[in-house]
Amino acid sequence: MKLHMVDVVGQYRKIKPEIDSAVQAVFESGNFILGKEVGEFECSVAGYLGVRYAVGCASGTDALQIAQMALEIGPGDEVITTPFSFVATTETIALLGAKPVYVDIDPQTFNIDPNRIEKAITKKTRAIIPVHLYGQPADMDAILDIAKRHNLRIIEDAAQAMGASYKKKKVCGIGDIGCISFFPSKNLGAFGDAGMVVSNDVELGERMRVISIHGSKTRYHHDMLGVNSRLDTLQAVILKVKLSHLDSWNKARRQFARVYDSMLKDLPVILPHVVGEGEHIFHQYTIRAPKRDKLAEHLKSKNIPHGIYYPIPLHLQKAFASAGSKQGDFPVTEKAAAEVLSLPMHTQLTPDQQSYIVGAIKQFYQQ
Repeated sequence: MKLHMVDVVGQYRKIKPEIDSAVQAVFESGNFILGKEVGEFECSVAGYLGVRYAVGCASGTDALQIAQMALEIGPGDEVITTPFSFVATTETIALLGAKPVYVDIDPQTFNIDPNRIEKAITKKTRAIIPVHLYGQPADMDAILDIAKRHNLRIIEDAAQAMGASYKKKKVCGIGDIGCISFFPSKNLGAFGDAGMVVSNDVELGERMRVISIHGSKTRYHHDMLGVNSRLDTLQAVILKVKLSHLDSWNKARRQFARVYDSMLKDLPVILPHVVGEGEHIFHQYTIRAPKRDKLAEHLKSKNIPHGIYYPIPLHLQKAFASAGSKQGDFPVTEKAAAEVLSLPMHTQLTPDQQSYIVGAIKQFYQQ
Protein backbone atom coordinates (compact mmCIF):
# COMPACT_ATOMS: atom_id res chain seq x y z
CA MET A 1 0.00 0.00 0.00
CA LYS A 2 1.43 3.36 -1.09
CA LEU A 3 0.97 5.98 1.64
CA HIS A 4 1.77 9.68 1.78
CA MET A 5 2.15 12.00 4.73
CA VAL A 6 0.69 14.68 2.45
CA ASP A 7 -0.59 13.75 -1.01
CA VAL A 8 -0.08 16.97 -2.98
CA VAL A 9 -0.02 15.11 -6.31
CA GLY A 10 -3.28 13.30 -5.63
CA GLN A 11 -4.94 16.58 -4.72
CA TYR A 12 -3.65 18.22 -7.91
CA ARG A 13 -5.06 15.43 -10.05
CA LYS A 14 -8.53 16.02 -8.59
CA ILE A 15 -8.56 19.66 -9.74
CA LYS A 16 -6.10 19.43 -12.63
CA PRO A 17 -8.27 21.12 -15.29
CA GLU A 18 -8.88 24.16 -13.06
CA ILE A 19 -5.20 24.51 -12.14
CA ASP A 20 -3.89 23.96 -15.65
CA SER A 21 -6.28 26.51 -17.14
CA ALA A 22 -5.33 29.17 -14.57
CA VAL A 23 -1.60 28.57 -15.02
CA GLN A 24 -1.82 28.58 -18.82
CA ALA A 25 -3.53 31.98 -18.72
CA VAL A 26 -0.57 33.40 -16.81
CA PHE A 27 1.91 31.89 -19.27
CA GLU A 28 0.06 33.55 -22.11
CA SER A 29 -0.12 36.93 -20.35
CA GLY A 30 3.57 37.04 -19.43
CA ASN A 31 2.73 38.89 -16.17
CA PHE A 32 4.66 36.73 -13.73
CA ILE A 33 5.41 39.35 -11.05
CA LEU A 34 2.61 41.33 -9.37
CA GLY A 35 0.09 40.58 -12.08
CA LYS A 36 -3.51 41.65 -11.54
CA GLU A 37 -4.27 38.11 -10.43
CA VAL A 38 -2.24 38.69 -7.27
CA GLY A 39 -4.56 41.51 -6.27
CA GLU A 40 -7.57 39.36 -7.09
CA PHE A 41 -6.32 36.58 -4.86
CA GLU A 42 -5.56 39.04 -2.05
CA CYS A 43 -9.15 40.31 -2.27
CA SER A 44 -10.45 36.74 -2.21
CA VAL A 45 -8.48 35.91 0.94
CA ALA A 46 -9.52 39.15 2.63
CA GLY A 47 -13.14 38.32 1.93
CA TYR A 48 -12.75 34.72 3.09
CA LEU A 49 -11.10 35.75 6.36
CA GLY A 50 -13.27 38.81 6.93
CA VAL A 51 -10.32 41.23 7.08
CA ARG A 52 -9.79 44.60 5.42
CA TYR A 53 -6.28 44.10 4.06
CA ALA A 54 -4.29 41.19 2.62
CA VAL A 55 -0.78 41.34 1.17
CA GLY A 56 0.82 38.41 -0.62
CA CYS A 57 4.47 37.66 0.05
CA ALA A 58 7.08 35.02 -0.74
CA SER A 59 6.69 32.71 2.27
CA GLY A 60 5.18 32.26 5.71
CA THR A 61 8.55 33.10 7.21
CA ASP A 62 8.62 36.40 5.33
CA ALA A 63 5.08 37.06 6.53
CA LEU A 64 6.26 36.89 10.15
CA GLN A 65 9.22 39.15 9.46
CA ILE A 66 7.17 41.71 7.51
CA ALA A 67 4.56 41.79 10.28
CA GLN A 68 7.18 42.62 12.89
CA MET A 69 8.88 45.17 10.63
CA ALA A 70 5.51 46.90 10.18
CA LEU A 71 5.24 47.16 13.97
CA GLU A 72 8.84 48.47 14.09
CA ILE A 73 9.99 45.67 16.36
CA GLY A 74 13.77 45.63 16.66
CA PRO A 75 16.80 45.77 18.95
CA GLY A 76 15.90 46.15 22.62
CA ASP A 77 12.38 44.81 22.15
CA GLU A 78 10.97 41.55 23.47
CA VAL A 79 8.35 39.35 21.81
CA ILE A 80 6.52 36.65 23.72
CA THR A 81 5.86 33.37 21.93
CA THR A 82 5.87 29.59 22.31
CA PRO A 83 8.95 27.33 22.28
CA PHE A 84 6.89 24.62 20.56
CA SER A 85 6.70 25.73 16.94
CA PHE A 86 8.62 25.74 13.69
CA VAL A 87 11.85 27.73 13.85
CA ALA A 88 10.48 30.62 11.73
CA THR A 89 8.38 31.85 14.64
CA THR A 90 11.47 32.63 16.69
CA GLU A 91 13.98 33.06 13.88
CA THR A 92 12.25 36.18 12.57
CA ILE A 93 12.24 37.79 16.02
CA ALA A 94 15.97 37.21 16.41
CA LEU A 95 16.83 38.33 12.87
CA LEU A 96 15.29 41.72 13.62
CA GLY A 97 17.46 42.06 16.72
CA ALA A 98 14.63 41.56 19.19
CA LYS A 99 14.55 38.95 21.95
CA PRO A 100 12.18 35.98 21.87
CA VAL A 101 10.68 35.35 25.30
CA TYR A 102 9.16 31.91 25.65
CA VAL A 103 6.06 30.86 27.52
CA ASP A 104 5.26 27.18 28.07
CA ILE A 105 2.34 25.46 26.36
CA ASP A 106 -0.99 24.01 27.39
CA PRO A 107 -0.47 20.21 27.61
CA GLN A 108 -3.74 19.44 25.81
CA THR A 109 -3.75 21.90 22.91
CA PHE A 110 0.03 22.37 22.49
CA ASN A 111 -0.66 26.10 22.11
CA ILE A 112 0.81 28.87 24.26
CA ASP A 113 -0.66 28.80 27.79
CA PRO A 114 -2.30 32.20 28.44
CA ASN A 115 -2.09 31.63 32.20
CA ARG A 116 1.70 31.93 31.98
CA ILE A 117 1.96 34.96 29.69
CA GLU A 118 1.70 37.84 32.17
CA LYS A 119 4.65 36.60 34.21
CA ALA A 120 6.80 36.95 31.09
CA ILE A 121 5.85 40.56 30.34
CA THR A 122 8.43 43.27 30.98
CA LYS A 123 8.80 46.93 30.06
CA LYS A 124 10.53 45.78 26.87
CA THR A 125 7.68 43.56 25.68
CA ARG A 126 6.14 44.77 22.41
CA ALA A 127 4.08 41.89 21.09
CA ILE A 128 2.75 38.37 21.56
CA ILE A 129 2.94 35.78 18.78
CA PRO A 130 0.50 32.94 19.49
CA VAL A 131 0.83 29.96 17.14
CA HIS A 132 -2.32 28.09 16.08
CA LEU A 133 -0.41 24.81 16.14
CA TYR A 134 -1.49 21.82 14.06
CA GLY A 135 -4.56 23.81 12.93
CA GLN A 136 -6.12 24.39 16.36
CA PRO A 137 -6.74 28.03 17.36
CA ALA A 138 -5.00 29.34 20.46
CA ASP A 139 -7.07 30.76 23.33
CA MET A 140 -7.45 34.16 21.71
CA ASP A 141 -9.90 35.75 24.16
CA ALA A 142 -7.46 35.33 27.03
CA ILE A 143 -4.53 36.54 24.89
CA LEU A 144 -6.50 39.56 23.64
CA ASP A 145 -7.37 40.50 27.21
CA ILE A 146 -3.73 40.36 28.29
CA ALA A 147 -2.58 42.34 25.26
CA LYS A 148 -5.17 45.05 25.82
CA ARG A 149 -4.26 45.49 29.50
CA HIS A 150 -0.55 45.74 28.70
CA ASN A 151 -0.81 47.68 25.42
CA LEU A 152 0.77 44.90 23.38
CA ARG A 153 0.32 43.91 19.75
CA ILE A 154 -0.76 40.42 18.65
CA ILE A 155 0.67 38.70 15.59
CA GLU A 156 -1.15 35.45 14.83
CA ASP A 157 1.11 32.75 13.42
CA ALA A 158 -1.47 30.88 11.38
CA ALA A 159 1.01 29.01 9.19
CA GLN A 160 -0.83 25.76 9.97
CA ALA A 161 -4.32 27.15 10.43
CA MET A 162 -5.71 28.65 7.21
CA GLY A 163 -9.46 28.23 7.51
CA ALA A 164 -9.58 27.47 11.24
CA SER A 165 -12.09 29.41 13.34
CA TYR A 166 -12.21 30.67 16.91
CA LYS A 167 -15.74 31.34 18.19
CA LYS A 168 -16.97 31.37 14.58
CA LYS A 169 -14.38 33.96 13.55
CA LYS A 170 -11.60 32.94 11.19
CA VAL A 171 -8.12 33.10 12.69
CA CYS A 172 -5.80 35.76 11.25
CA GLY A 173 -8.40 38.48 11.72
CA ILE A 174 -8.46 38.33 15.51
CA GLY A 175 -5.13 39.94 16.42
CA ASP A 176 -3.45 42.97 14.87
CA ILE A 177 -1.80 40.98 12.07
CA GLY A 178 -2.25 37.45 10.78
CA CYS A 179 0.55 35.52 9.07
CA ILE A 180 -0.15 32.70 6.63
CA SER A 181 2.06 30.11 4.97
CA PHE A 182 1.10 28.56 1.64
CA PHE A 183 3.92 26.00 1.71
CA PRO A 184 2.84 23.05 -0.50
CA SER A 185 2.00 20.76 2.45
CA LYS A 186 -0.35 23.27 4.08
CA ASN A 187 -4.14 22.92 3.97
CA LEU A 188 -4.07 25.67 1.35
CA GLY A 189 -0.78 24.95 -0.39
CA ALA A 190 0.96 26.58 -3.34
CA PHE A 191 3.20 24.85 -5.88
CA GLY A 192 6.24 26.35 -4.15
CA ASP A 193 6.87 28.88 -1.40
CA ALA A 194 4.26 31.58 -0.79
CA GLY A 195 2.75 33.48 2.12
CA MET A 196 0.51 36.35 3.15
CA VAL A 197 0.02 38.96 5.86
CA VAL A 198 -3.45 40.24 6.70
CA SER A 199 -4.86 42.91 8.98
CA ASN A 200 -7.94 44.97 9.76
CA ASP A 201 -5.69 47.99 10.30
CA VAL A 202 -5.37 49.81 6.97
CA GLU A 203 -2.23 51.69 8.05
CA LEU A 204 -0.51 48.43 8.98
CA GLY A 205 -1.71 46.88 5.75
CA GLU A 206 -0.20 49.69 3.68
CA ARG A 207 3.07 49.51 5.60
CA MET A 208 3.31 45.75 5.03
CA ARG A 209 2.72 46.16 1.30
CA VAL A 210 5.43 48.80 1.02
CA ILE A 211 7.85 46.74 3.11
CA SER A 212 7.29 43.69 0.90
CA ILE A 213 8.37 45.64 -2.21
CA HIS A 214 11.74 47.04 -1.12
CA GLY A 215 10.08 49.75 1.00
CA SER A 216 8.79 51.41 -2.14
CA LYS A 217 5.41 52.93 -3.03
CA THR A 218 6.71 54.39 -6.29
CA ARG A 219 9.36 52.64 -8.35
CA TYR A 220 12.90 53.71 -7.41
CA HIS A 221 11.59 55.80 -4.48
CA HIS A 222 12.24 53.98 -1.20
CA ASP A 223 10.54 55.45 1.87
CA MET A 224 11.61 52.80 4.38
CA LEU A 225 13.75 49.70 4.66
CA GLY A 226 11.99 46.79 3.07
CA VAL A 227 12.54 43.35 1.62
CA ASN A 228 11.96 41.63 -1.71
CA SER A 229 9.03 39.37 -0.87
CA ARG A 230 6.38 39.27 -3.57
CA LEU A 231 3.76 36.62 -4.25
CA ASP A 232 4.32 35.27 -7.77
CA THR A 233 1.37 35.51 -10.13
CA LEU A 234 1.54 31.77 -10.86
CA GLN A 235 1.20 30.95 -7.18
CA ALA A 236 -1.63 33.45 -6.79
CA VAL A 237 -3.78 31.83 -9.50
CA ILE A 238 -3.10 28.33 -8.18
CA LEU A 239 -4.03 29.40 -4.66
CA LYS A 240 -7.17 31.18 -5.83
CA VAL A 241 -8.39 27.96 -7.45
CA LYS A 242 -7.59 26.00 -4.32
CA LEU A 243 -9.22 28.56 -2.00
CA SER A 244 -12.62 27.67 -3.47
CA HIS A 245 -12.09 24.09 -2.25
CA LEU A 246 -10.57 24.88 1.15
CA ASP A 247 -13.67 24.57 3.33
CA SER A 248 -14.62 21.20 1.85
CA TRP A 249 -11.04 19.98 2.23
CA ASN A 250 -10.93 21.09 5.87
CA LYS A 251 -14.27 19.38 6.46
CA ALA A 252 -12.80 16.16 5.04
CA ARG A 253 -9.79 16.46 7.35
CA ARG A 254 -12.08 16.76 10.37
CA GLN A 255 -13.90 13.63 9.24
CA PHE A 256 -10.63 11.73 8.84
CA ALA A 257 -9.67 12.89 12.34
CA ARG A 258 -12.92 11.46 13.74
CA VAL A 259 -12.15 8.15 12.04
CA TYR A 260 -8.69 8.09 13.60
CA ASP A 261 -10.25 8.94 16.98
CA SER A 262 -12.65 6.03 16.72
CA MET A 263 -9.99 3.55 15.64
CA LEU A 264 -7.38 4.64 18.21
CA LYS A 265 -9.61 5.18 21.24
CA ASP A 266 -8.75 1.89 22.98
CA LEU A 267 -4.99 2.17 22.50
CA PRO A 268 -2.54 3.67 25.04
CA VAL A 269 -2.11 6.90 23.09
CA ILE A 270 -3.51 10.34 23.84
CA LEU A 271 -5.72 11.61 21.04
CA PRO A 272 -5.79 15.24 19.84
CA HIS A 273 -7.79 17.46 22.18
CA VAL A 274 -10.27 19.75 20.43
CA VAL A 275 -11.44 22.80 22.38
CA GLY A 276 -15.10 23.73 22.19
CA GLU A 277 -14.65 27.35 21.13
CA GLY A 278 -12.32 26.52 18.24
CA GLU A 279 -12.71 24.73 14.91
CA HIS A 280 -9.64 22.55 14.41
CA ILE A 281 -8.67 21.99 10.76
CA PHE A 282 -6.14 19.21 11.43
CA HIS A 283 -3.19 20.38 9.44
CA GLN A 284 -1.63 17.60 11.48
CA TYR A 285 -3.31 14.74 13.32
CA THR A 286 -0.96 14.50 16.28
CA ILE A 287 -1.11 11.93 19.07
CA ARG A 288 0.98 11.59 22.22
CA ALA A 289 2.49 8.13 22.18
CA PRO A 290 4.28 6.05 24.83
CA LYS A 291 7.57 4.71 23.45
CA ARG A 292 7.22 7.25 20.65
CA ASP A 293 10.59 6.70 19.02
CA LYS A 294 10.18 2.93 18.92
CA LEU A 295 6.68 3.35 17.51
CA ALA A 296 8.12 5.61 14.83
CA GLU A 297 10.66 2.94 13.91
CA HIS A 298 7.88 0.36 13.71
CA LEU A 299 5.81 2.56 11.40
CA LYS A 300 8.85 3.11 9.21
CA SER A 301 9.32 -0.66 8.91
CA LYS A 302 5.75 -0.83 7.61
CA ASN A 303 6.37 1.98 5.09
CA ILE A 304 4.00 4.26 6.95
CA PRO A 305 5.04 7.92 6.80
CA HIS A 306 4.84 9.94 10.00
CA GLY A 307 6.17 13.18 11.42
CA ILE A 308 7.53 14.52 14.69
CA TYR A 309 6.61 18.19 15.00
CA TYR A 310 8.81 19.14 16.80
CA PRO A 311 11.57 16.95 18.27
CA ILE A 312 13.71 19.79 19.67
CA PRO A 313 11.96 22.78 21.28
CA LEU A 314 13.09 26.20 20.12
CA HIS A 315 14.66 27.13 23.45
CA LEU A 316 17.01 24.14 23.13
CA GLN A 317 18.05 24.77 19.53
CA LYS A 318 21.76 25.47 19.01
CA ALA A 319 20.98 28.59 16.95
CA PHE A 320 19.44 30.23 20.03
CA ALA A 321 21.93 29.00 22.62
CA SER A 322 23.05 32.56 23.36
CA ALA A 323 19.62 33.25 24.89
CA GLY A 324 20.64 31.13 27.86
CA SER A 325 17.66 28.76 28.06
CA LYS A 326 18.35 25.26 29.31
CA GLN A 327 16.78 21.84 29.63
CA GLY A 328 13.97 21.96 32.17
CA ASP A 329 12.99 25.60 31.62
CA PHE A 330 9.78 24.65 29.79
CA PRO A 331 8.85 21.16 31.01
CA VAL A 332 5.44 20.90 29.32
CA THR A 333 6.98 21.67 25.95
CA GLU A 334 9.88 19.29 26.54
CA LYS A 335 7.53 16.45 27.47
CA ALA A 336 5.43 17.08 24.36
CA ALA A 337 8.54 17.05 22.16
CA ALA A 338 9.35 13.57 23.48
CA GLU A 339 5.86 12.18 22.86
CA VAL A 340 4.20 13.76 19.81
CA LEU A 341 3.72 11.80 16.62
CA SER A 342 1.78 12.99 13.58
CA LEU A 343 0.01 10.47 11.35
CA PRO A 344 -0.75 10.87 7.64
CA MET A 345 -3.40 13.55 7.13
CA HIS A 346 -4.50 14.90 3.76
CA THR A 347 -7.54 15.17 1.54
CA GLN A 348 -6.88 11.92 -0.35
CA LEU A 349 -6.93 9.53 2.62
CA THR A 350 -9.06 6.39 2.32
CA PRO A 351 -10.66 4.13 4.97
CA ASP A 352 -8.35 1.29 3.93
CA GLN A 353 -5.29 3.50 4.41
CA GLN A 354 -6.42 4.61 7.85
CA SER A 355 -7.16 1.02 8.84
CA TYR A 356 -3.70 -0.06 7.76
CA ILE A 357 -2.04 2.78 9.68
CA VAL A 358 -3.99 2.12 12.87
CA GLY A 359 -3.51 -1.62 12.49
CA ALA A 360 0.25 -1.11 12.56
CA ILE A 361 -0.04 1.01 15.72
CA LYS A 362 -2.17 -1.70 17.39
CA GLN A 363 0.39 -4.33 16.42
CA PHE A 364 3.14 -2.30 18.07
CA TYR A 365 1.34 -1.90 21.40
CA GLN A 366 0.09 -5.49 21.49
CA GLN A 367 3.41 -7.18 20.82
